[in-house]
Amino acid sequence: SLTGIKLNLRTIHEASDPNITYDFFGRRLQMPIFVAPLAGMSINMGNAMDEGAHIAAMVSGGKEAGSITFTCDGPNPLFFDLGLEALRKNQGWGVPTVKPRQQEAFLSLVKRAQDCGVVAIATDIDAAGIIHMRRAGQPAGPWPFEVWEKTISQTKLPIILKGVMTVQEAELAVRAGAAGIVVSNHGGRVLDHTPGTAAVLPEIARAVKGKIRIFVDGGVRSGTDVLKMLALGAEAVLVGRPMAIVAVGGGREGVSLLLNQYADQLRTAMLYTGCASLAEIAPSILHMSR
Repeated sequence: SLTGIKLNLRTIHEASDPNITYDFFGRRLQMPIFVAPLAGMSINMGNAMDEGAHIAAMVSGGKEAGSITFTCDGPNPLFFDLGLEALRKNQGWGVPTVKPRQQEAFLSLVKRAQDCGVVAIATDIDAAGIIHMRRAGQPAGPWPFEVWEKTISQTKLPIILKGVMTVQEAELAVRAGAAGIVVSNHGGRVLDHTPGTAAVLPEIARAVKGKIRIFVDGGVRSGTDVLKMLALGAEAVLVGRPMAIVAVGGGREGVSLLLNQYADQLRTAMLYTGCASLAEIAPSILHMSR
């Protein structure tokens, strides 16, 4: 868990104004903090908000803060359609997520997503076996390596595989031609007894950093948590539940406010650990208990 990871306090340095801007496939972001895909107001949030309004708040709030939002796919086609609608209204400022459905259906949704002006597309490979998809007659994955390799070669935009939890799968993602991975266990909701993402991130980073973009989600609740994940080997982090909750309470402004709050906390934590830029964040800023 991130709470067990400590930081080394340093103030004798020149890192007085840390730069946290991040290049996301050619799109300049103001922070390495993204909004994770989360839809299904009836399933996840007790119908606390209209589905379309919630997705719109997540996407527009992310854009307003200079971040980027991953939109959803699911058993209800409305999730994907509303995501694309929000992306079109925000000049493609987001990343559509497509579940690993039957291959032709997958490529059809990818093509629709590409037409929205986005710069990358994600697929939550850890959705393989999700019961809601099966019950809706839209079973998702798993796909063998050869299918991923062929499918990725047929897409125009960079593909991010979300749901990588082992070095072996990270290396397969590189070989298959993926542009990025998200170290994720689907919020701990698909398989009990999996390790936390922070536990597996360092070994994955050691194996594939520099060969593929590495993102991570899971348990990030502050800008200090963001810094810990970056020091463990990620380039950027995705935050899910807190963003979904503030979207219900505060709409677009709530999402933007929380993202900027995390960004301010990240800059402060970088100042106190001597990191002037994202490139300077390294495992050495972490205090490992002996």
